Amino acid sequence: MLRDIWGQALEAMLFNRRRTLITVIGMAWGIATVVLLLAYGAGFGRAIQAIFAEWGTYLIGVFPGRTSEQVGGTKAGVQVRLTQEDLDRLWATVPGVTHISPGMFKQEPVASDQHMYTWTVNGYRAEISHILRLDIAYGRFFTDQDDEDRAHVAVLGSEAKTKLFGGRYPIGARIRINGIGFTVIGVLQAKMQEGNDDNVNRQVYTPFNTFSDFSDLRYLGGIWLTYHGDNAAVEQSIRNTLGTMHNFRPSDHNAIYVANLMNQLHQFQIITIALEALLLFIGALTLGIAGIGLMNIMLVAVQQRTREIGIEKALGARKRYILLQFLSESLVISAAGGVLGIALAYAVSLGVGRITFYSALASNAQAADIRLLISPASLVLSVVILGIVGIVSGMIPAVRAANLDPIEALRYE
Repeated sequence: MLRDIWGQALEAMLFNRRRTLITVIGMAWGIATVVLLLAYGAGFGRAIQAIFAEWGTYLIGVFPGRTSEQVGGTKAGVQVRLTQEDLDRLWATVPGVTHISPGMFKQEPVASDQHMYTWTVNGYRAEISHILRLDIAYGRFFTDQDDEDRAHVAVLGSEAKTKLFGGRYPIGARIRINGIGFTVIGVLQAKMQEGNDDNVNRQVYTPFNTFSDFSDLRYLGGIWLTYHGDNAAVEQSIRNTLGTMHNFRPSDHNAIYVANLMNQLHQFQIITIALEALLLFIGALTLGIAGIGLMNIMLVAVQQRTREIGIEKALGARKRYILLQFLSESLVISAAGGVLGIALAYAVSLGVGRITFYSALASNAQAADIRLLISPASLVLSVVILGIVGIVSGMIPAVRAANLDPIEALRYE
């Protein structure tokens, strides 16, 4: 019986080719809209993740501040100064820490034989290359041994190398930082950079102990660390530990500033989820409008075939048979539109390629642009929505056809 029903549905569609084609195109446009909007939402989420992944998501920076809450007999406004003892205590007490490094930062004149600029010079342990994902383009990063020996070696940001040496090969060349000679041992890969203020690609990295040539290492500029586990628990443990060390309340967020990248990423993920929900609603609405068109076409089909339905009922056809006959036609049109729409969505996604997003604001940020990547999950969700629209759009005309009175149907002209 099902084979007969599907056969009749196909015959009816072929008999009204123009009407069927227009309806299929409408359904195809609707499903393509759903798929592309979901792909855009997913691409936006991936772009945000790419921005944070540039530095690492399981990353926390700790920087000194001033207390804003009174503790015991101590007044608010006390300067908190981080020391290497704090670094050791955090390593020993905070659960899940995998890498940790003190940080020193200072604006210093940096000069080659031909050029001189004032840039940020950083002093770190060798682990900072893993913590901040400072990937080497060529040469090498400094090591723990370089740090122990207070070696006068330097790693340049990508733009720092270009400005100091142009197209020349810099490895082994000499530069002067505040008049002190350093040997260039490595150049970093370019990172995403928004604007020119404190450009990360124009910075210089030296071993932490060597930084004593420029500044006293007693008080740290900050501490960077990576971890595994719950980011909120790790941040709270940091605040508890340093609060005990420096006599301030862990709730005093002005005493120390904690840059928790995972927390910021979660905030952007909430925005991304809201955007995806909005785009899904818009896509479903567009497909629903196409479904209304399908419903109208099926109602016209029921009206045109009223006498045929009366004859079928007079010959003993049951309501279920009539209902399935028109519902199957609606589902076939929906399926044809779905196949055409998904093919159209893939063609558009391949044709569009990369949509400018973060690269409009930042240099070296092509990886954070939006790409229309169609995932299996979005296809499944789109097909489910298409199926619901097809069934609802076809059910109303099918029920109307199944409930026609055979005598009145035979009288219909």
